[in-house]
Amino acid sequence: MITEPIGQRLEQYSLKHPQEVLLVQANIAGGLDQIIIFRGFSSSLMQPTAFDPDVPVLPDTADILQIDRLAGPYRPNSPVYLEQGLSLAEFLSRLDQAGV
Repeated sequence: MITEPIGQRLEQYSLKHPQEVLLVQANIAGGLDQIIIFRGFSSSLMQPTAFDPDVPVLPDTADILQIDRLAGPYRPNSPVYLEQGLSLAEFLSRLDQAGV
């Protein structure tokens, strides 16, 4: 069974939960990055995001440090956290439950 890349799975989760925003902290190519995922789209908060949607914002080689669930829409000055500090392992079970 071939599984989809984690970035795509997180985007699919966000499509099924449009009221949520995912904030992913990851180590990408030796540097820390924060990626926001909302309604099927990913964008880096710390690095330029490619215009080409086929270029993954969260590559498979990324080391995901934690995932936060926030109420959407995302407000950087007053975020509403639903859950903080989830590990990738914890979130993978949610992805499986969501069927993505």
